[in-house]
Amino acid sequence: MKRTTRTTRGRTPYAFPSLSRRGRTFRPLVLAAAASLLLGGTVAHAAPPASDSAVKTATPEEEQASWAREAQRLVARMTLDEKISFVHWGLDPDRQGVGYLPGVKRLGIPPLRSADGPEGIRLVGKTATALPAPIGLAASFDDDLARKYGEVMGRDGRALNQDMVLGPMVNNIRVPHGGRNFETFGEDPLVSSRIAAAQIKGIQSQGLMTTAKHFAANNQEDNRFTVNANVDEQTLQEIEFPAFEASVKAGATSFMCAYNGLNGKPSCGNEDLLNTVLREQWGFKGWVMSDWQATHSTDAITKGLDQEMGLDLVGDPAPGDPEPDAKYFGQALKKAVQEGRIPQATLDRSVARIVGQMVRFGLVGTTPPPRPERDRAGAQAASKEIAEGGAVLLRNENAALPLTGEAGRSIAVIGPTATTPKVTGLGSAHVRPDAAAAPLDTLRARAGKDAQVTYEIGEDRFGSPIPATALSPAFTNGKQLEAGQTGTLYDGTLTVPADGAYRIAVRATGGYATLTVDGTVIEAGEVYGDISSPLLTLTKGTHKVTMTGFAMQGTPLSVDLGWVTPQAAEANIQRAVEAAKSARTAIVFAYDDGAEGFDRTSLSLPGTQDKLISAVAKANPRTVVVLNTGASVLMPWLADTAAVLDMWYPGQAGAEATTALLYGDANPGGKLTQSFPAREDQHAVAGDPKRYPGVDNQQDYSEGIYVGYRWYDQQGERPLFPFGHGLSYTTFGYGDVSAERAADGGLTVRATVTNTGKRAGHEVVQVYLGASPDVSAPQAKKKLAGYTKVKLAPGESKRVTVTVDARQLQYWDTASHAWRTGTGERTVQVGSSSADLRGTATVRVTG
Repeated sequence: MKRTTRTTRGRTPYAFPSLSRRGRTFRPLVLAAAASLLLGGTVAHAAPPASDSAVKTATPEEEQASWAREAQRLVARMTLDEKISFVHWGLDPDRQGVGYLPGVKRLGIPPLRSADGPEGIRLVGKTATALPAPIGLAASFDDDLARKYGEVMGRDGRALNQDMVLGPMVNNIRVPHGGRNFETFGEDPLVSSRIAAAQIKGIQSQGLMTTAKHFAANNQEDNRFTVNANVDEQTLQEIEFPAFEASVKAGATSFMCAYNGLNGKPSCGNEDLLNTVLREQWGFKGWVMSDWQATHSTDAITKGLDQEMGLDLVGDPAPGDPEPDAKYFGQALKKAVQEGRIPQATLDRSVARIVGQMVRFGLVGTTPPPRPERDRAGAQAASKEIAEGGAVLLRNENAALPLTGEAGRSIAVIGPTATTPKVTGLGSAHVRPDAAAAPLDTLRARAGKDAQVTYEIGEDRFGSPIPATALSPAFTNGKQLEAGQTGTLYDGTLTVPADGAYRIAVRATGGYATLTVDGTVIEAGEVYGDISSPLLTLTKGTHKVTMTGFAMQGTPLSVDLGWVTPQAAEANIQRAVEAAKSARTAIVFAYDDGAEGFDRTSLSLPGTQDKLISAVAKANPRTVVVLNTGASVLMPWLADTAAVLDMWYPGQAGAEATTALLYGDANPGGKLTQSFPAREDQHAVAGDPKRYPGVDNQQDYSEGIYVGYRWYDQQGERPLFPFGHGLSYTTFGYGDVSAERAADGGLTVRATVTNTGKRAGHEVVQVYLGASPDVSAPQAKKKLAGYTKVKLAPGESKRVTVTVDARQLQYWDTASHAWRTGTGERTVQVGSSSADLRGTATVRVTG
């Protein structure tokens, strides 16, 4: 079967649905102010239920009971049709958000609007703060930054007339190739739990509701709609579930269940998952919605699902156009209730869960909370701070960075994302920024007017228009469809003059275009960015080409087709090499295109970027590579480079943050939250199709708890870069490590950390806990059990304390279906990464 590039096998934002293909309609692709919102708190500015004193003295449990009573009172007054209107999302009348509930005006219940996340507030036809990718946020190991990230999203969302954001995404990185790895936080459940909880608290402090997604074991894009994940109980509880449980404790409003099945049942119709675990074990009080069109049956409402999301759409429906009914939770559910097949009480319960959260956030009644104005300046400053905090300096030979003296004044800048900044990933997380500077411009400004900063593209993403002689019939670039139209844009052949690797480019604005070349699908426009241009290996001769598309309402669709021939690609590289030879420093900006809907076919950089970097680095040993990537990548050129700085997808202030880091105006302090494999086959799911991507729609998590660094330790393998790795422009020393049991059953770990360098900097002090000698269940040789971040001036020392929660000393006992403490003598190691451990202590753990 041919691999596809950017397929729409899944949800797109409802306003970007794909066209009908092969006789079936594609699903649309893609695709909450007070701190007490965490568990039972009230939102700032909300109308108080009785008096301020009552709110201040009420316990979380009492507040929850109050919401529930009010919700039940309101539901009891609703008609059946009004109840049904709450359990399925409809189209936003403004066609901007991803979902809309009409509310019940006569009961004082307003409409509810939701927007896609989790890199910011994604709305159709509007800009918002494009924050750094969540994987970059997590690399900061900074709960305060995570809360600030959430606060920006929360204020933006409320100011942009939204009530809920579909985020954060808290799935674990299991598959290095995963297309949405950039949207989540990493391979370690402790990091994911802490970052997710802080972000949720930040978002909801501004009055915006959150959705923790995708529950559960949704760790790949390939075959995500039909694959069933077979996961043992211990792996679920220790690896897959912790970040979701942390989201519940942080007060998440809702959960989104996943496309994939789990242990033989659909995630969105899985009573073990949605009722036993989520509600009974964890005490979740919010509601559960499906992913887009991930509802499988009407009776799923009896199994824990409260709300269906997703409609069958073709094109971009105009405001006011009739919309299709929800497949399962619309008229089908109404009929099932009327016929007694679904109890009325079951429907009432789901509606009450939704309305109860609206009551919690002060949305119900005559005095809704006021919406703030956007704080663009504050959001921009936060975005820059977060991008700097999450940047990871992977390599820095001979102190190549920061740039000083001639190295900072004579520079060859290379790569397409130096002029067209890579801001966010693609899919439902694709946020159009308010503005985003080009790194080339910020570098030139920082270098100064007397500096020599040249530029070469190196890797052209569009190239030149495909000549009329190569397309039969000829294709005219430009406007293809009027606003709101859908249709076939091209049907013909492409003739290439010789065997080779060709970039075939589609540039689409005002809508969405799908180009197919010999079965390989290339999709461009809107959530996929303006240009899509994979490198295709083509033989001399003709190749079948078709293209379909649709225009958004209010804008025509414009499409340009381009290509980069093998000869043109080689010429681009040679020009970059010559520029590198003529400069003191060469800076190559490299990128990938993480996206919802498909996994990466390789861990290599796309296109000819590896060849480009290798050639430039051989021409100039002072080559610095800046990665704008969403996940781990292979680096065959690493040994030839002077420095590698991973900026991830850095958001709309990425250029400013990158420049500050390169010149030492900021000091990198981020650490990897995912291991970087040294080879394509060096990771836990490599070489076994039953692990990934699955066989006959069955996928086995047979690696168990051994994911990421746990697997590398178990196998004795050395990754390219280990979990927790990250360099600084200064150095840190560790000493006097101690560990003791704490009164709450956890550990108190202490170490003296000293800045032994000449610059102020941040260090992430990481604590790893060894296995219990008394446990026969699978255990990691060591696991991250706690961490803290410390800032030190040159020469400064601090006695640092890291608290290890009691849960980190436990394992999941499958016999008793409960957490048990791993007793005995246990090793505690403290250091700068999972592979750079500077001190050891032991502690005796008793039950």
